[in-house]
Amino acid sequence: MIHSVLVANRGEIARRVFRTCRELGVATVAVFSDADAEAAHVREADAAVRLPGSSPADTYLRADLIVKAALAAGADAVHPGYGFLSESAGFARAVTAAGLTWIGPDAEAIEAMGSKTRAKRLMAAAGVPVLDVGVADVGPDDLPLLVKAAAGGGGRGMRVVRELDALEDELAAARAEAAAAFGDGEVFVEPYIEDGRHIEVQILADAHGTVWTLGERDCSVQRRHQKVIEETPAPGIGDDLRASLYAAAEAAARAIGYTGAGTVEFLVAPDGRAYFLEMNTRLQVEHPVTETVTGLDLVEMQIHIAEGAGLPAEPPAPAGHAVEARLYAEDPARDWQPQTGVLHRLRFALGLEQPYDGGSALRVDAAYEDGDSVGTHYDPMLAKVIAHAPTRDEALRLLARALERAHIHGLVTNRDLLVRVLRDPGFVRGELSTAFLTRLPPAAAPAPEAVRLAALAAALADASDRHPLGGWRNVPSQPQSKSYRVEPGGEAYEVRYRLGRSGLDAEGHPDVRLLVADREGTVLEVGGIRRAFEVAVYDGRVHVDSPLGAVALTALPRFPEPEAARAEPGSLLAPMPGTVVRLAEVKPGDRVEAGQPLLWLEAMKMEHRVTAPASGVLTAVRAEVGRQVEVGAVLAVVQEEPAEKPAQDPAQKEDAS
Repeated sequence: MIHSVLVANRGEIARRVFRTCRELGVATVAVFSDADAEAAHVREADAAVRLPGSSPADTYLRADLIVKAALAAGADAVHPGYGFLSESAGFARAVTAAGLTWIGPDAEAIEAMGSKTRAKRLMAAAGVPVLDVGVADVGPDDLPLLVKAAAGGGGRGMRVVRELDALEDELAAARAEAAAAFGDGEVFVEPYIEDGRHIEVQILADAHGTVWTLGERDCSVQRRHQKVIEETPAPGIGDDLRASLYAAAEAAARAIGYTGAGTVEFLVAPDGRAYFLEMNTRLQVEHPVTETVTGLDLVEMQIHIAEGAGLPAEPPAPAGHAVEARLYAEDPARDWQPQTGVLHRLRFALGLEQPYDGGSALRVDAAYEDGDSVGTHYDPMLAKVIAHAPTRDEALRLLARALERAHIHGLVTNRDLLVRVLRDPGFVRGELSTAFLTRLPPAAAPAPEAVRLAALAAALADASDRHPLGGWRNVPSQPQSKSYRVEPGGEAYEVRYRLGRSGLDAEGHPDVRLLVADREGTVLEVGGIRRAFEVAVYDGRVHVDSPLGAVALTALPRFPEPEAARAEPGSLLAPMPGTVVRLAEVKPGDRVEAGQPLLWLEAMKMEHRVTAPASGVLTAVRAEVGRQVEVGAVLAVVQEEPAEKPAQDPAQKEDAS
């Protein structure tokens, strides 16, 4: 029997494993980097061991330190979570060599599938279709290509190549990113299918020869080759294709004597043909959708299998439909730039977090709690939100509304994008592919009336905190005024209002009545309809949540201070905090084109390309490899070339004379 589990991971997955351990009466041990010293998973564990440093290479990727931590804390088992060392055969061997129980497949199975190149050869030998092309054999007819890390996942080390001339540079970039993320720089290439669907099969196997296939998940909605929305069952998958995927997944598991939870991933081409992509020898981020439709706790099953228990002959039948959305601290409108700072509030208001009982349920697996800081070292996922309902349409509606009404304060997130996807007519019809987000219509601007009402509610709440609003004045008063800017980087709004005998007189809002106002919000009656606006303020940033949607505002000073000196014209500023990992082969004096890569920043486990803002001459490079930079730091300067004046018509010249 397992009595104490160390989770060799962080964030949401560590908290997820701890939750099951508590329910089983199993003690928990966390490990943490210096950057995670105050993290939620550390606070929740029964014991926690520091891994000195902050970078993954110094901490969560150090198998020796983690094994030492488990022994020191008295753990008798290790759960790897996902990412980091979860698919390291060497780590699995180190754990078992130390006399600890490894909660996962054995090292030989991890090794067989840990390299995507070896896994493809194994599956091809078993008769499973694979996508494959050798780098030495690549020609124009093979384009486009996808460069992938052999030892990794999560989109890291992946590059789409559409021109042969770019292949070598993209291979080098992928190798560098893969080595930093996984400690292994091996990469390979395969044909890139533009409109494929990413379908995966959850498997669970014991040491007694029983293999379950627990349904398929559609994970096609992706950005930067990372999944954003997942669901089960996959819409529009016919019975024949479903059966063939299950058979291939089971064959993959049996071919390597697999035990524990795992996922076999396939790419389904537009013509309906399915190709093996990889086998993830661990729990997946999206495992909750399988749990909700089957009623299983996959972490509990992992623990029981590690203890030697067997599975029943048949898995439970699935019920209903489940959809998961990954909530990230990132700005989709700015090339998915990750965001850092304090997450002041993360709350979901529907009150449906309960076991599925044939109705509807909402589940939230969060990495952070109110007041936690989101840094630059790790993935920017804040939480996974899962809706489960009898039908797909009901699950989509529930999840969209839950996200829309959530209180998310302090950081820009992809929340609005998720809601748009869930309500998009094509998505609702099940028209899915890995290119879905590239074809999503541009986001519409927030409804001006909703923003104006939010600004009015914020101004009234602010005024109530400074003086009571319940009374009225006997003499006409000057209008009160307050200005806000919509975030991120939106329009400015000025709010002007009076309070007198007849109540609220707000400019631009002739049909608005003030019913309640205090520092936490206001209740307004608009055109005879009563609505509550909740207001929260953090250092000048104002968050207004209402049934009309969430609005973030920055209060503008009444008397702005003189504008600080600006960076010199053409300055290329750091769009995020991060570390400079590569510089392009250009030097001051060289001519560069708009959009040309100049350097690469690493932030939150991903490389982000920084490009020339305009065509011109590179006059300065102020970045150095290995240097950490903050948002707004000047990285380089490009002197933009002035537009050429059109040649003057000789006839016009004569007229002018």
